[in-house]
Amino acid sequence: MARTIAKDYDEKRAHILKTAARVFAEQGFARASMSQVAGACGISKANIYHYYDSKDALLFDILDSYLSALRDRLADLPLEGRTPADQLRLILTEALLAYEGMDHEHQIQTEGIPMLGSEEQDVLKGYQRDMVRQLSSVLRAVAPDVFATDRDKLRAATMSVFGMLNWFYMWNSSATRDDREAYAETVARLTLGGVGGL
Repeated sequence: MARTIAKDYDEKRAHILKTAARVFAEQGFARASMSQVAGACGISKANIYHYYDSKDALLFDILDSYLSALRDRLADLPLEGRTPADQLRLILTEALLAYEGMDHEHQIQTEGIPMLGSEEQDVLKGYQRDMVRQLSSVLRAVAPDVFATDRDKLRAATMSVFGMLNWFYMWNSSATRDDREAYAETVARLTLGGVGGL
């Protein structure tokens, strides 16, 4: 007979994902154990295996949940009818707002993704590529004379913009919504004022 799913299954799963992300970020994924995750969650090791059969499966679910939600949030932005500069501002602001409260999930990508199997990596990198394509398209529209024939320069500019966003949590972990919106505007101005000089 199949095991029934508890009524609070989704709530407990969300708690495990959030707690495990913190443990993996603080301990490093390679060093962290399922026992540590279970202890931090306040449940038994046997109980955590009811949800995830391996540490890799847990890591994948953390990153899949995080990156797919981020990709969807940016993909759903109402960009149509806006100028490329306003599209850029909207993407930057929404990305920084989406990062709020997700520092641990964000932090474990660099170490974690290469440790997963190739199929899992392909899924996660697919979300990342979708976001890179979206921003690249906007940057190309911002400065078509610069980027129309130079894909390497466009990629470098795109990754530089993401770089400015992605490490925000390192030096401003207590940022408010106003802080995030102000920094998004700073990045927008740096980008809009700088790409023409490339």
